[in-house]
Amino acid sequence: MLESVEETFELETDYITLSDLLKVCGVTDTGGVAKQLIVDGEVMVDGEVEFRKGRKIRPGQVVTGEGFEIDVVAAG
Repeated sequence: MLESVEETFELETDYITLSDLLKVCGVTDTGGVAKQLIVDGEVMVDGEVEFRKGRKIRPGQVVTGEGFEIDVVAAG
């Protein structure tokens, strides 16, 4: 996992799954590692711990954890 990731992610579709977002933004190297991070309770969505790997993340949400913060916005 990278030391620190602070990013604004521009979402070009209706949503992205939580595990895919972590992988695309470089928080984890693989989807498997992303899923394990989520299952271990290391990821929060809008300030609440999220355990669902397939959680749909939409514009306006913030995904955080130790060493990362991702603001999701609509592309455009």
